[in-house]
Amino acid sequence: MGEIELLALYWTVAGPAEVHVGREWSTFHWRDRCAEAARVGFRGLGLWHADVEHQLETRTLQEMKRIFDDAGLRYLQVEFLADFFVAPGDPQRTDSDRRRRQLFETAAAFGAHHIKVGNIPGTPCELGRLTEEFGRLCDDAAGHTDAKVVYEFMPFDVNVNTLDAALELVRGAARSNGGLAIDTWHMAKLGIGPDDLRRIPPQYLSWVELSDGQYQNMDDRIDETVNHRRLPGEGEFDIPSYVAVCQELGYDEPWGVEVLSAELRSLPIEQEFDRAYETTAAQFRAGVA
Repeated sequence: MGEIELLALYWTVAGPAEVHVGREWSTFHWRDRCAEAARVGFRGLGLWHADVEHQLETRTLQEMKRIFDDAGLRYLQVEFLADFFVAPGDPQRTDSDRRRRQLFETAAAFGAHHIKVGNIPGTPCELGRLTEEFGRLCDDAAGHTDAKVVYEFMPFDVNVNTLDAALELVRGAARSNGGLAIDTWHMAKLGIGPDDLRRIPPQYLSWVELSDGQYQNMDDRIDETVNHRRLPGEGEFDIPSYVAVCQELGYDEPWGVEVLSAELRSLPIEQEFDRAYETTAAQFRAGVA
């Protein structure tokens, strides 16, 4: 096994931000986030669109990239694009197109690993149209950046919430820069086990995020999703087996750590980074993966 490269994704290390409501930008300075990531061994970070917007009030993308480079980091994830499939002229699509431009510019400035897209709001769309629009999005992205466009499917996605639908989406779009983002939290909650991932053609296994939790749903599933995930190895999901199957399929890209946890967000920045790295790295050292 080669070197395992991990990314600390935005919500894991953003500190006391308000997920999807209120203030989404981090109060942790970008320079400090980059320094902490490098200190513990992460090879990169994630950026959420609202945090990029906030940072651009006081610095340029080039200045952000310089800080990132000076820390010795390599990989960046930028997210999140929703409603790219809504009909042009709709206010949701107008907002989505504005965000699309920002994400493309950020990805281009950083040489980002990928841009994450999906349907967190749960906006309905016929799968055929969604597939066409995903293809167009990939083509548009290719004109601006080498970053892949990865579709993250999840329980709240009313259009793509099964592995069959996800495979139909990426196979139908058939773009070399378009693939799937696999998040172990969403997979476990959708009843998609490690062995099920063997159905994914390796060329479409573009990105993997690790997150733990419990199989039984809490009464408030939104609250559970944004506040009660667990660090890898601290919940019930078989993280090492998800990792092992992805590796068997030939996945040799970096791995993301995405843990949306109110408890984690309440910790000092040093502890957030320490715990996120150590618990995740332990999944690879266990000998099972």
